[in-house]
Amino acid sequence: MEEKHLKISIAHLYPKLLNLYGDIGNIITLKKRCEWRGIDVEFEEINIGNEIKEHDIYFIGGGQDKQQEEVAAELYSHKEFLTEERDRNAVFLGICGGYQLFGHYYQPHDKEKLPGISLMDAYTVAGNKRFIGNVTAKTDFLNPPTLVGFENHSGLTYLQGETKPLATVTVGNGNNGKDKTEGGRYKNVFGTYLHGSFLPKNPHFADYMIKLALEKRYGEKIELKTLDDKLEIQTHNSLIGKAY
Repeated sequence: MEEKHLKISIAHLYPKLLNLYGDIGNIITLKKRCEWRGIDVEFEEINIGNEIKEHDIYFIGGGQDKQQEEVAAELYSHKEFLTEERDRNAVFLGICGGYQLFGHYYQPHDKEKLPGISLMDAYTVAGNKRFIGNVTAKTDFLNPPTLVGFENHSGLTYLQGETKPLATVTVGNGNNGKDKTEGGRYKNVFGTYLHGSFLPKNPHFADYMIKLALEKRYGEKIELKTLDDKLEIQTHNSLIGKAY
C-alpha cells in the first residue's frame, strides 16, 4: 500500500494538565514523521469533559501529583472504552504520570490511591528518593535497540503478569531503581519514564508506533519510507551512555 494514500488518527489526552518537560514534542514528532511521508494525520486534543472517540494512537504525557489527581478520575471514566481500544490493537504511549495511570493505581505518600485504567498489569507507589538524570536502555524488539531520555520521578513502578519491560536499563534508574527495567509494554500499549522529549530522541520508536497504528487501521503489513534522520541519529547517539 502506498504511503500517500494512508491516513492516521492521533489523540492527545489531557494536554492542558499533563505536558511536563516538553511532552508535546512527542505529538509533534509523530505528526511530522507522518507528514514527511505523505501520510495524512487527523489530530484531536482530549481535555476534561470531552468525549473520546476511536483513534489509532493515544498519547498522554506526564505531570505532578496535583495534575494526576485531576486527570485520574476523568481517565477512569473512559476505562471501558480505552480497554476496548487496546484490545482492538490501538497504540498507546504514556509518559511518566500518564504511564503510571496506565497501570492499576498510583499510591502517593500521604493521599488516597489514584485509580489507573489497567491497560497494563503494573502498579506504582511513591518512593523516598527522586530519580533524576539521563537514561540509556536496551530493547529486544527495536533496531537500533537503544532508547535514550531523561527521567525525573519518585514513583516506583512494578510490572506483573504479561506486561513486559519496554527496555533494560544500562544507565539510570528506570522503573524502580532495583530491577533494571524501564517502562512497560503490553499488546500495543507502551509506557516510559523518559521525558525530554522521548520520541524526537528515539525516531525509530516513533516509526514503530506509526507502523503499528497503520497496520491496525488497514489490517495489513506496512513498510514505511526511510527518512533522512542524520541529525536525529546524531542526537540519539550522543546521549547513549551519558548519565548527566
